[in-house]
Amino acid sequence: MSDTHAQSVAFVRETEIPPAPPPEAQSGAVRWMQQNLFSSVFNSILTVISFTFIAWLVINVYPWFANGIWQADSIRECRELLDGKTGACFAVLTERWNQLLFGFSYPVEGYWRPTTAFVLLLVSIAPVLARGRLPNAMFILTAIYPFLAYWLIWGGTIMTPVVALVGFVVGYMAYSRLVTRSFAMGAFGGTAAAIVTWYLGGFLVDAMPNFLALAEVPSRSMGGFMLNLILGTVCVSLSIPLGILLALGRQSNMPIVKGICVVFIEFIRGVPLITLLFVANVVLAYFLPPGTTFDLILRVIIMITMFSAAYIAEVVRGGLAALPRGQYEAADSLGLDYPQAMRLIILPQALKISIPGIVNVAVGLFKDTVLVSVISMFDTVGMIRGPIQQSTNWLGIYWELFGFAALLFFIVCYSISQYSQWLERQLQTDHR
Repeated sequence: MSDTHAQSVAFVRETEIPPAPPPEAQSGAVRWMQQNLFSSVFNSILTVISFTFIAWLVINVYPWFANGIWQADSIRECRELLDGKTGACFAVLTERWNQLLFGFSYPVEGYWRPTTAFVLLLVSIAPVLARGRLPNAMFILTAIYPFLAYWLIWGGTIMTPVVALVGFVVGYMAYSRLVTRSFAMGAFGGTAAAIVTWYLGGFLVDAMPNFLALAEVPSRSMGGFMLNLILGTVCVSLSIPLGILLALGRQSNMPIVKGICVVFIEFIRGVPLITLLFVANVVLAYFLPPGTTFDLILRVIIMITMFSAAYIAEVVRGGLAALPRGQYEAADSLGLDYPQAMRLIILPQALKISIPGIVNVAVGLFKDTVLVSVISMFDTVGMIRGPIQQSTNWLGIYWELFGFAALLFFIVCYSISQYSQWLERQLQTDHR
């Protein structure tokens, strides 16, 4: 009786059965190919055509890379070594890499200076990009980096960037004290304090011309990809805050401020960048007093910054327009004045919305720095089209040089694009 009763009692499991793996046809590489490559007849045809094109491209391009010549003194020697075979003449990169990166006039013994400045750029920008994942003490390097990089690249006494840094610090301290009375008083007071500090510091620079001095390098010696990085980094860094101010000015209730911003934005956006570069190179000199010298790189930086700031202003204005009116009313209900409302509530949300547009302008700006070659500035493209291709040893070589330049720009632009996508995911700009 007991055995029969025991057999009639159902077994009750006290632990949960572990989930079984999905069928092989519903997971892994097979499922991914079904969903992404062969989800329909049309997509299957496109996949086959794409793979066929990729295979054809690899078959035809691979010998060009595999048979490449890395050691030769001229293109003629490359062709002799190839002996009729298809192959690249990478020897031009082996011989002229320094000119492609640093230009042909920058002192060879000073290559460590821009290289150090580039490494420090990556370190100093890391705490800004990492959003609180690095120690706050690293922001000290971020603040002093622009002045340190100027001293490394251009040289001269270290007192010049030190005085410039002190001027900004004094100006900020004056602004912090006076802004409690009014924003205008803080802005004008901080500017005046900085100018006075720089004027007095000029005497200190003249008195200590050799203190921790590096050999001075004139701006005309800047070239290669180094010049593109300088223009891209400086112009992007300056154009973003200027674009924000222009966007706020365009939405201002003060007619004069709004009118100036509207005219500036519309005029700059209606003029090609190459025209502004010609103005910086030629026309601007006519408006300066006789005998006055105005550094060409500084003129180009001003023009490119103005150009990109006008486009960033429209991107930010779109972000401001996308915010609901309730955000502005919430700031008013908290008793915040205009600067506080913009800094604490409005701008953080507007800039979060504007990230894709700002990054698009930044990437386009960095690529547009190659246009300086049309005003006889030897950046990467200027070096290729000028001293390298015009030399008798490398006359007629194209793919290797422009491919190398394209690779450099792709690495930088792709890195910027990937960072912006990561930042969007961190900020959840899609509001999902």
